[in-house]
Amino acid sequence: MNLDRLMTMISRLFVRKAINAAMTKGIDMATRGTAGRAGGGPATPADAEQARKARGIDKRARQAARLTRRLGR
Repeated sequence: MNLDRLMTMISRLFVRKAINAAMTKGIDMATRGTAGRAGGGPATPADAEQARKARGIDKRARQAARLTRRLGR
């Protein structure tokens, strides 16, 4: 294995890890939005329930994103 291939492999590994971390962080930020209170978090029990459901959907979205990236290779 030559040095060029090794550097490409290592750079792809770091880029992949960075993209995965960014996707996770972005999905978390989208599903845990603040609903009007200064302290953050849901404003009403109905908002809390909706946020709980969104976190379940959040997990499935991560799995779908991971699968899509895997198929794209």
